[in-house]
Amino acid sequence: MGIFNTKKNKRYSYTPRFYKGEQNPFEIKHKFDDQRVTIQKTNLKGKFTNAIDDLKTNPNTLANRRVFIIIIILIAVFLWIIDFDLSIFF
Repeated sequence: MGIFNTKKNKRYSYTPRFYKGEQNPFEIKHKFDDQRVTIQKTNLKGKFTNAIDDLKTNPNTLANRRVFIIIIILIAVFLWIIDFDLSIFF
């Protein structure tokens, strides 16, 4: 009847076309996982300190400056939209 004799799955010795033999070809991994330290699963404070350390050790300071300028512009636009009054600081 075949109830107790289930079929076994066939195994093939398939290797992908451009496999170089270094790691598992079916493992899906992000391109920059080896260089990043901020993707480790820690608490919020640990993530923040990892991001700050990564920002300090980044050799591309032009990109860091560009990110800070974009953040400042976005904050200024947000404050302008909500009609924030800067006279409270003076």
